[in-house]
Amino acid sequence: MENPEVISWFDPDTFTGTHLAICPQTGRCAIFDSVLDFDPASGRTSRKSADRLIEYIRNRNLSVQWIIETHAHADHLSAAPYLKQELGGGIGIGQAITQVQETFGKVFNTGHEFKTDGRQFDHLFEDGEKYRVGELEARCFHTPGHTPACMTHVIGDAAFVGDTLFMPDYGTARCDFPGGDAATLYDSVQKIFQLPDETRVFLCHDYLPEGREEYVLETTVGKQKRENIHLQQGISRDEFVQMRTERDAGLDMPRLILPSVQVNMRAGQMPPADDNGVSYLKLPLDQL
Repeated sequence: MENPEVISWFDPDTFTGTHLAICPQTGRCAIFDSVLDFDPASGRTSRKSADRLIEYIRNRNLSVQWIIETHAHADHLSAAPYLKQELGGGIGIGQAITQVQETFGKVFNTGHEFKTDGRQFDHLFEDGEKYRVGELEARCFHTPGHTPACMTHVIGDAAFVGDTLFMPDYGTARCDFPGGDAATLYDSVQKIFQLPDETRVFLCHDYLPEGREEYVLETTVGKQKRENIHLQQGISRDEFVQMRTERDAGLDMPRLILPSVQVNMRAGQMPPADDNGVSYLKLPLDQL
């Protein structure tokens, strides 16, 4: 089985990893978890991170087939619509995004303008679905727990796990967002652990724990099973749930959760503009 070439970029402002999976035979590729730069103080957006990705793809004459979100991110805005405009490709996310849309549509009181059937995306991936990136066979499976819509995508020997796992010295994703569940996350990680130990695991974030000097976005299934501080082999489901619940209770909400979710649940599109032509993001009080 042929494996993809994977190129990764790290955004230090949101600690986010964006990955490009390339079919060596055809030059067709899939983008995972892109970033639209956003300054919450001024409300200004920037395409600097996305333009860097676009430049790389064009310089290599690659063809974008997919623009994939592993889940509806709560810590950065997606650049998917801009990338689609400039490069083509279909925007995809897990089918359970509809649950996220239902929940946060109420939080943001979006009314009838916002449809909660996932129609904002070009494709909703089903659990166990197979697809292709060029000549490479890809598959995805549902790995909820952090959010209801989290999916893991496997292309050859590469797995793109979103926030489900971090580097082994940092552990696992939080589970206290609406629709999150620690026991569910434990079960989801066991699915990932069924992959071959040599499977490359590409992460959506790294937060540089004390004792490490460099950000890292790639590890392996075997290393996660042996060394993940939250979920290495031998840690029971009950032990994990207790640890994760206690840890989450002391965490602040992500800095960009309110702007991020209301944009990302729309596949990266801003809310409809008001009659003055300006799009506004809501700040619901005392909801999270």
